[in-house]
This record gives sequence, C-alpha cells and structure tokens, in this order.
Amino acid sequence: MELTRKTIAVTVATLWTTPEKARSIDKNAITNPVRLIDWLEPLTYTERLELCDQNHIQSQVLYGEEVIVLDQRGNWSYVLVPSQPSSKDERGYPGWIPTVQLSTRIPDPNSLCVSTNKHGAKLLDVTKNSEMLLSYQTILPVLDEQKLDYVVWTPHGEGRLDKEDVTLWRKNEQAGTGDELVHEAEKFIGLLYLWGGMSSYGYDCSGFSYNMARSIGCTIPRDAHDQLNSGEAVEEGEWEKGDLLFFAYEHGKGSVHHVGIYYGDGKMIHSPSTGRFIEVTPLKGTIYEEELCGVVRYWGKN
Repeated sequence: MELTRKTIAVTVATLWTTPEKARSIDKNAITNPVRLIDWLEPLTYTERLELCDQNHIQSQVLYGEEVIVLDQRGNWSYVLVPSQPSSKDERGYPGWIPTVQLSTRIPDPNSLCVSTNKHGAKLLDVTKNSEMLLSYQTILPVLDEQKLDYVVWTPHGEGRLDKEDVTLWRKNEQAGTGDELVHEAEKFIGLLYLWGGMSSYGYDCSGFSYNMARSIGCTIPRDAHDQLNSGEAVEEGEWEKGDLLFFAYEHGKGSVHHVGIYYGDGKMIHSPSTGRFIEVTPLKGTIYEEELCGVVRYWGKN
C-alpha cells in the first residue's frame, strides 16, 4: 500500500510488537481515548513483567506525533515513528498501533512548537468545554499566542495550553546542557518503571534517557544500544552531568541492557527495571560499576 502520514490522536499510543500481543487486560491502552491509569494501576508485577519477557511492547508515541503507516491488518496499523531513530528501520521505530488511535490531520512542519514541561498539562479545546491531560514532552505546533496561553494545532483541531505548562521547543541546534537535563530528570524520581514506556505515565531505561534528552532539544535514538553507538564517547574522568552511562552483560563485555544518566558525584539517575522506581543511586561497589561498558554525550557543556 502507499505510505500514508498520520498523527497520534490519543494522549499516549502504545507501539505493540504485533496486534495479537495486546492482552484482554490491556484493553484500556488500545481505545480512543486511552485510559492509561485504568490500564496501568491494576497490572500486577507479573503482568507488567510479561510486557518485556513475552515481547508485547516495543515503544510508545505521544499525542500529535507523526507516524508513517506501512500496512494495515484489521483494526490495526503497522507504523514507523520518525521521531524515534532506530537501527530497526532507518525511517523510524516500527510497531503496531490501533488504527482508531490515529488521525489524518497533519500539522505544518515549519511551525514554531511548544512542549509540555510537566505531567498532566491540561489541553483545553477552544471553547474550553473539554480537556485532555497530556504527558510530559508532548510537542504541539503554535497557531497563536495569547496573554496567558498558546493556541495550538492538535489532531482534533485547535486547542489551548497554559503558558506555565509549556516551554518553547528547542531543536538540536539550540540544545541545552547536561545540567538542564539532570534538572528535568529529577522531576520523575519515584515514578514506577514501565517496559516500553515513553511517557510520564512510566518510562523504561532508554525511554527515560530519550525523553530527558528531548526536554533540552536533543533527538537521540530510542534504544539503549543505539544510543551508545550514536553519541560522542566520553573517557573516564571526563564525565559530566547529563552524560549517558551504558551497562552490558558479562561484566560489560556482552550485549547492552541498561542506560542511566550521570548525576554527578559518582551517581546516576535512572529507571531501573519492572517493579522499581526512578532513583538516584551510587555506582561504586554495585553491579553497575562492574557492568559499565561506555559513556557518551549528546549535548554541549555549560
């Protein structure tokens, strides 16, 4: 079929490995609108672990982001996500999304954009009769600027975002610093890990580093091994806040399985694993010290 551009029409769309991987307990994640809290809160540790161990989920995509539709099967669409670079496909991260979660509305690619700077930012429709709660780092084009808010393009039409809830979106050439990245990461200490998570409803390890980099205007690959291979290598003793630390099996000699963000003073901030929460932890004397396999930088220094 001919390639079609569409946009995400729900707060957070989950990218499934195949349509069959969505379980009955995941029904609230595949509707429009999605009911993320109703999906995530009842999941047991075992049910969350299955998302990883049985390869249910690949990634997630935020409201308003563009996808390329490659195929359709029943009520599902096979898409690529250009905003998430990946070695799986040079055009973007691949996976399946319920077609009901997609919109045919496409924004002007040259528009000035704003990004939400907190979890649960309220997007109001232009008549302010309804609202949608957005994930952190949802990026939407600006149509007009008012005294207290921005009028923005959305897959549903015009909307309004309070100026206090958004930041003008910085592109790669305007990227911020490692200190700024760490400051943003601190907002999510205590957030429960979610395999495949790419929203402030839950991050996995590389989803956390991806979105914190995004918060300062850096677009980096989606997965940890790609993040390691694409960044500027940093030698030991030259680490700075905001550098990414990578960890591999077999005492750092095997395949990459984890990424954290250097916090300074021999510590990192990271989203550890299923059942655990985003935390700041020391490296010395831990398994992380043994498994460290590389450090890279994507942003400029202070």
